[in-house]
Amino acid sequence: MNPVVYAVATMDTKGDELAFVARCLRNAGVLVKTVDVGTRSAPTVSPDVSRDRVLGAETLPPGNDRGAAVTAMGDGLTSWLQNECLAHRVAGVVGIGGSGGTALVTAAMRALPIGLPKLMVSTMASGDVAPYVDCSDITMMYSVVDVAGLNVVSEKILSNAAHAMAGMVSHSLAAPENRPALGMTMFGVTTPCVDSVRKTLQAKGYDCLVFHATGSGGRAMEQLVDSGLICGVLDITMTEVADEVVGGVLPAGPDRFEKLLAKGVPLVLSVGAVDMVNFGGIETVPEQFRNRTLHVHNAQVTLMRTNAEENRTIARWIADKLNQSTAPLTLLIPEGGVSMLDAPGEPFDDPVANAALFDELEQQFQQTNDRQMIRLPHHINDPDFAAALVQQFQVLCPAVSS
Repeated sequence: MNPVVYAVATMDTKGDELAFVARCLRNAGVLVKTVDVGTRSAPTVSPDVSRDRVLGAETLPPGNDRGAAVTAMGDGLTSWLQNECLAHRVAGVVGIGGSGGTALVTAAMRALPIGLPKLMVSTMASGDVAPYVDCSDITMMYSVVDVAGLNVVSEKILSNAAHAMAGMVSHSLAAPENRPALGMTMFGVTTPCVDSVRKTLQAKGYDCLVFHATGSGGRAMEQLVDSGLICGVLDITMTEVADEVVGGVLPAGPDRFEKLLAKGVPLVLSVGAVDMVNFGGIETVPEQFRNRTLHVHNAQVTLMRTNAEENRTIARWIADKLNQSTAPLTLLIPEGGVSMLDAPGEPFDDPVANAALFDELEQQFQQTNDRQMIRLPHHINDPDFAAALVQQFQVLCPAVSS
């Protein structure tokens, strides 16, 4: 079967609207199937894929708890679409819905591979879409009017969505040059290090993808690893972990590192920018942190220096994760400082706090033949430290011929 676009909605309330989207796609020459994820009454238009087929062996929970029903249907859609992707039957996914439908459909979209076209027409798309998009590549389109009937506005919006999807699936990018892709994490204060590593490995034939360590950046990198699009990682910058542990605004999330370890990709890590926790403008810094060492990066970003106690906690958090590894990895420690601000004469220069981080890591990190920790006397942005990162990566992953 040729891959098709799956058009998804709760067809008990949005059957006519989804049928219109499907008709626009077919008129554009695209193979399409409608998918019903309704949880209440029967669909108003017969779907190509029924809700029972989406649920498989599962059933909706009894009673009138709509939230539970939507969650169950979302789980069913996620599993069903993932299986369809594994069978290479999905060209793209387009969804339409209000708040409940958007939550249901985008949950499934987020589980699909990066690069697969995903478009959601939603009444929620003009507000905070982070809960729906997270670190995926979902395209959100505001419906302007409610998705409740066909009219002069909704037909135009839904037609635009259908033709946008048609364009995405009909004009895909030509096969890229076959270079192994690597993921790297960077923050402004670790840029010299990561730039040096990137340029060196690019010259050796790698395709280097750099991710801004803003919480979503680290998760996006891990999603690409999980999708099989990244075959090795230099996770050099961990400020997201400091935010996760201490309570900053760019947290890594509780599952950080887990997809990297599960995939077993060649992995070299460092503790770049663990000296800082991120907040918004200076006025947003929580009261309990107001007397700490703060650095105003700009009007929207305030950085707080981590102290020794926090660094010990951060070290344990990192070690607990990395100790679960079964594939080779190497953790490199820059004893000369972990960021631009953590250097002699700079605002975050604090040897005591750094020593707490490094010593706790050494105590908690369980070294094996495949899991190594190396302490080096360099600052993270020293050329020699960047060279050491490259060297250790090449030990885990033989260099590609340049």
